[in-house]
Amino acid sequence: MSNFFRYYFLGIGGIGMSALARYFNAKGFQVAGYDRTESLLTKSLQAEGITITYDDCVDCIPENFKYKNSTMVIMTPAIPDDHPQLLYFRENNFTIHKRAQVLGDITRQQKGICIAGTHGKTTTSTITAHLLYQSHVSCSAFLGGIANNYQSNLLLSKESNLVVIEADEYDRSFHQLAPYMAVITSMDADHLDIYKTAEAFYESFEHFASLITPGGVLIVRKGIELNPKLQKGVKQYTYSMDEGGDFHAEDIRQEKDRIYFDFVAPTERINDLYITVPVMINVENSIAAIALAWLNGATKEEIRTGISSFSGIYRRFNIIHKSERTVYVDDYAHHPNELKASINSIRKLYPDKKITGIFQPHLYTRTRDFATEFAESLSLLDKLILLDIYPAREKPIRGVSSKLIFDNVNIEDKTLCSKENLLSLLEQNDAEVLVTFGAGDIDQLVPQIGKLLKSKCS
Repeated sequence: MSNFFRYYFLGIGGIGMSALARYFNAKGFQVAGYDRTESLLTKSLQAEGITITYDDCVDCIPENFKYKNSTMVIMTPAIPDDHPQLLYFRENNFTIHKRAQVLGDITRQQKGICIAGTHGKTTTSTITAHLLYQSHVSCSAFLGGIANNYQSNLLLSKESNLVVIEADEYDRSFHQLAPYMAVITSMDADHLDIYKTAEAFYESFEHFASLITPGGVLIVRKGIELNPKLQKGVKQYTYSMDEGGDFHAEDIRQEKDRIYFDFVAPTERINDLYITVPVMINVENSIAAIALAWLNGATKEEIRTGISSFSGIYRRFNIIHKSERTVYVDDYAHHPNELKASINSIRKLYPDKKITGIFQPHLYTRTRDFATEFAESLSLLDKLILLDIYPAREKPIRGVSSKLIFDNVNIEDKTLCSKENLLSLLEQNDAEVLVTFGAGDIDQLVPQIGKLLKSKCS
């Protein structure tokens, strides 16, 4: 990477790509890129001085980025092979790397703390980064979400050689990394459009674990069956919320908007920690993050201060509106197990209120492969509003629509609705607890939904 001073990103608006774009921009390099649609994230990048085009024509590439000896192209695997700008760069022999390759280079230059898992990895990596960054240890971080504490998905440290990275299993991206320490939070089969079988999916995690450098650390959620061939001197630990393991929680108790617990490590105990994002699964995520911070030398008081000051992640159980009449929560959950965990957490917070969930399925393949499981999770709601599938990188699949889920949801109060008609539908309904779920573009409606609910309360 040292030969280049310009970096052009294909898919710059993605959460992982944008962190890299910010990294090179902060380092003083020239950065530009393409994305299909404008978003809050692309607007933030443009405000930071990064040039972005939303047209895929070759003429839209800035002229000074058309010199192959000075420009590296970084692409997301979601970019199709027939993308005009990608074809131009390939035909003219530019150096083109996938995002994961660049992150892999960074982990070979620094000590990578890499968090993998079907769900939980964004929250766990963000808590880990916050714990280390605010301690004397410090770290840099490339995150899969916008940390509310920093309003960014990138942290940079001048003092530390540690770098926290969310290890993405999609397209086997995490096989490009060279972790110093790694956590595996979960291994529920996903991305079967890439892996084809659950067995191949599990094997990819075993391979990821085998990449941990000699003398490193692997921490696995207790109950996950994993048989990796670890390199020499790699120590293996287990963790859980309340099922024991080398690192676990005890005396878990919820008091209003806080969850208290004791952190138990192999040789130490830290009592009466608390988190202010009161979702029970965050206790488990916090245990993994605290274990990483503890192993890297963060003190008990630094851990105590860090865990209580963590304010969450954009679109990870964010309370948008709260009044006597209505509570509105927005959550990124887009896998059946994530939905189940989120709904159960909301039920514990508001046991006497009816929960209305708005869910936007993400990807045709995921909907096809897990329609039954989605329906089972969504049946935990009192009322469901189900939107059309957000396709992201995929083309439609015949016979696959939100109705696959809808028909199997076993609650009476359920509605199919287009995104365009959602606000008018909500105007006619009163919800005690309203939740928006999904990883697509449903976030674009969150401010309008919040405004609508506030106007109803005035």
